[in-house]
Amino acid sequence: MPSPTDPLPRDPDLLIQMIADLKDRNARLEAEVAKYRRMVFGARSERMTAVVAEQGALDLGEVEVADIGSASANDNTGPDGRSAGRSRRPARRNVGALPTHLPRVEQTIEPDTTQCPCCGGALHRIGEDVSEALDKVPAVLRVVRTVRPKYGCRACEGAVVQAKAPARPVTGGMATTALIAHIVTAKYAWHLPLYRQVQIMLGQGVILDRATLAFWIRRAAWWLRPLYEKLLGHIRSQPYILCDETPLPRLDPGRGRTKIGQLWAQAVDDRPWRGPSPPAIGYVYAEGRRAADISMQLASFSGVLQVDGYAAYKGLAKPGRNAGPIRLAFCLAHARRKFVDVHAASGSPVAREVIARIAEVYAIEAKIKGLSAAERLAVRQARSKPVMEALRPYLMTTLAEISQKSPLALAIRYTLRHWEGLCVYLEDGRVSVDTNAVERGMRPISLGKKNSLFAGSEGGGESWAILASLINTAKLNDLDPYTYLADALDRMVTGETTIDRLDTLLPWNWKADRAALPAAA
Repeated sequence: MPSPTDPLPRDPDLLIQMIADLKDRNARLEAEVAKYRRMVFGARSERMTAVVAEQGALDLGEVEVADIGSASANDNTGPDGRSAGRSRRPARRNVGALPTHLPRVEQTIEPDTTQCPCCGGALHRIGEDVSEALDKVPAVLRVVRTVRPKYGCRACEGAVVQAKAPARPVTGGMATTALIAHIVTAKYAWHLPLYRQVQIMLGQGVILDRATLAFWIRRAAWWLRPLYEKLLGHIRSQPYILCDETPLPRLDPGRGRTKIGQLWAQAVDDRPWRGPSPPAIGYVYAEGRRAADISMQLASFSGVLQVDGYAAYKGLAKPGRNAGPIRLAFCLAHARRKFVDVHAASGSPVAREVIARIAEVYAIEAKIKGLSAAERLAVRQARSKPVMEALRPYLMTTLAEISQKSPLALAIRYTLRHWEGLCVYLEDGRVSVDTNAVERGMRPISLGKKNSLFAGSEGGGESWAILASLINTAKLNDLDPYTYLADALDRMVTGETTIDRLDTLLPWNWKADRAALPAAA
């Protein structure tokens, strides 16, 4: 297309073509600007993207917060249990119904006098009112002094007996396993950068350098690497996993700027269909985003791999793999987002119609969540398959009638190009309609990047992957990440759990062993 400074042609047909091209280009640019404005100023959650009035809230598979403990007694509810002063459903809290496993500290408040105000006689206790409030004892740094007495024989004066020094993650270092586990959990579970942790410790008079904390983290990752490899092996042994990737900047001295590495995530989550595998997620740091990187990571995997439309994944489906075939399932949410962008930019009725039809699929998925794979497949065949079968010819007819360079055409072509993978869930009750399970696992990484900005080196990226994998898998299995990590690290450092028994330290096995302890006692 001629640039605006070139002389305009005299041919009317060429002028018409130029105008059409400019309109298409303008529409694409407007769609991109609208998309970026929503990224900066718009709602953060897809649930807030209200496109069709009849559609209501679109459930994209978000995991709802589970109730903790028994019935709640919230401060913001009235006597009838309804919200006081607002119409929306109150937040789920357990104020007044606190967990029974927490230690109780009783304080008894006696009245000023126990004499009867009428006759002056002695009052006797006829009852009591008990209330509970959640309290916190702030964490306090302490010094553990380890004393190892030496014993010698007065007769021979040659034999000296002394207990061995306890093992520590850092040989001869000043940090206990508990402190290192706390630093690791604060950074990778609660996204507290090291410089902030240094400032917190400074408040208690302990002066540490960030480099020291970074060294402790590397040592923790070194100890936990065999357990991390066990976790990755478990994930890749499953017949159905999900995969995604996100950029992870790292320092690159001498270049004057960071180098962009990649953190690849592989996840398994059988909970929506009550499958046998516990939920797990593993991250792998790589210097690039090439097809060779993911191919090497999944060299032993065979089965259904659910991903977005990134081209690097498509080479995995080629025949002749040594480990066996991989079938790609694509993400319906990614296809939907493209139509949401088009509708937000232009108000396209076609985009509105496509979003409404996809909403029908998600409404069906919401009703079958928690059913077995066979039950889910039966419902999908009966109800979801007709929706998808009607959607494809609608898209093909629309594509033939619109400009091929328009944003709507790009969204339609993306959907049609991935159609076979988008329909895998109609043939397999285990497969989800989207990759939200693994995308949720990317949120902790995004929060960590927002606060820490970058990894210190390639080794720092690998440490990030190791520790985040174990911590986020522990959270998926409803474990306190600090309690789990501190115990697992201590067992490996002290040799209590040997290398041939590392399976017992995987989060779900560790959880089962802990649950069995009270029963055994």
